[in-house]
Amino acid sequence: MPRWKELPGELSPPARQLIVRLRGLKDRSGLSSRQLAARTGYSAKSWQRYLNGRSLPPQEAVAAMSRVCGEDPARLLALHEIAAERRLEGRQAADRAPESPPAAPAQAPGERQPCGRHLRAALTAATVVTVLSVSVALLLAVRLTQARTQLAHQRDDTVATAPATVSETLVPVIYTCRMERRDGRWHAGLSPTADVLLSNTQVGLQVAEAQCLLRRAGTVPGDVDGVFGPKTRRAVEHIQKRNGLIVNGVIDPPTWDALREADPT
Repeated sequence: MPRWKELPGELSPPARQLIVRLRGLKDRSGLSSRQLAARTGYSAKSWQRYLNGRSLPPQEAVAAMSRVCGEDPARLLALHEIAAERRLEGRQAADRAPESPPAAPAQAPGERQPCGRHLRAALTAATVVTVLSVSVALLLAVRLTQARTQLAHQRDDTVATAPATVSETLVPVIYTCRMERRDGRWHAGLSPTADVLLSNTQVGLQVAEAQCLLRRAGTVPGDVDGVFGPKTRRAVEHIQKRNGLIVNGVIDPPTWDALREADPT
């Protein structure tokens, strides 16, 4: 088991907790940095930088490592979101800080510090409020991530005859596929990626790009909504089986190549 380096002292508590959990996943998996890089699509040097606390790993890297190590990514993604917000707040506070603090007024010999007890009490109360705020934010982020995952499954299972109206709390996003062929490879105009790993519960433009390519290849991934649900997974498995690839329902670099180079059936 590797001996981890001590994390930088300037890391925020959420970022420190996230990296410690990622280190634990790597230790339990028994994977080397090169093996982890091969399975997640991020280089070994990038993982060394992430796990040593020199930079915050991208959200996609956290999700990829969770899947490779058999861990539910919801809690780690929630921690990542909080850590990213704390880092942004720290940068904004540094930008607003004055170049040099004002000089403290001279204190006459023997003069007592005014309001010392009140200052200590205020600092203690501020610390308690900060801890409670972080705990509540973490809980809300976890619940939000779980709700989004459940929503993705429900939207993919909706029958085709459902009405086209939506409620005020749910506004679906449907992307437009602008298919064109460049240098012998197909593109839908949403994402140029060809190596990012995509699987169940992931969302975004990269998923929508894959859904456009799946439609062009003759499969039915459901709506082009940028949500990787059961219908999209079944369409991916069909393409993998048709091209003699490993049938795992995950869009990996070989599957991207098959989607961008395949002719419609």
